[in-house]
Amino acid sequence: MAELLVLSRDDVARCLDLAALRERLAAAFIAFSSGSTSVPPRMAAAAPAGMLAAMPGFVPGVGFGLKAVTVFPANHGTAIPSHQGLIALFDPANGSPVAVMDASLITEVRTALSAAMAVDLAARAGARSVAIIGAGALGHEHLRVLQGIRPWNDIRIASRNPANAAALAGQQPGARAVATFEEAVRGADVVCLCTDAEGTVIDHEWLAPGAHVSSVGRGAEIPAATMAAAMADGVVIVEWRGAALNPPPAGAHELQGHDSTRMAEMGEVLAGWTPGRRDDASFTVYKSTGHAIEDMAAASLVLDRAATLGLGTRAPI
Repeated sequence: MAELLVLSRDDVARCLDLAALRERLAAAFIAFSSGSTSVPPRMAAAAPAGMLAAMPGFVPGVGFGLKAVTVFPANHGTAIPSHQGLIALFDPANGSPVAVMDASLITEVRTALSAAMAVDLAARAGARSVAIIGAGALGHEHLRVLQGIRPWNDIRIASRNPANAAALAGQQPGARAVATFEEAVRGADVVCLCTDAEGTVIDHEWLAPGAHVSSVGRGAEIPAATMAAAMADGVVIVEWRGAALNPPPAGAHELQGHDSTRMAEMGEVLAGWTPGRRDDASFTVYKSTGHAIEDMAAASLVLDRAATLGLGTRAPI
């Protein structure tokens, strides 16, 4: 009888070393851009209150599996998270199920770390100020992972709920909560949008020349003018060009109608095939939709470290 390793959120948390995850994410992004992976676009089934998305993927030498994730926006403010899910890993040689693990923390950490990697690639060399818009789970992870990217001397945090912004700022020396999104954004070198808003959350005119704007939300967080400016003479970094060629939920709202050939995939920038920034005056943008290669990179790391640490529960199947 076969056995399946079951890993809880606590198990996953013990295994997600940021330095090791960054290396695996970089390898997965480069593998994807080199054409060696098999990752179909995300698909989703809709329920009255939310959706269930399926994200399968194979990255040679990294992982073979499927993430199933639910998104139920009405759960915000309750004891039930808005995003929940599982990742199942399989043996790429024979297809046998190997492990199943909680996907919520993996999604939060890999999303924030990929965005932080884009900051490192595309923000100006002298960038020292960052605005984090949104103080939920993704805002928390952005604050944590950005610490290893640049020596920030000004971290501004804003939320629609001021108490949440204050609580998050209190977790990091040097961070401060500000009253409005505009106050957070004006003069910031880097702006990280981490909200669940359906529409634009900042105004283009608030941005300093040469700012880097990152968006990990499902809605259209980025102003159309910012996207147009980055497309015209800056750089737009994406996980995959399919984010512009496929409608949501596989693609990104802000990228629809834009020329995907003018975008740079993260793997292309990491490999040095295309620049992440051309000059100090132009805007750069990173738009994330979430991608199965990120989940496979994180899940494979968790599985390897769980074996070393003896974590998880084995269940016969």
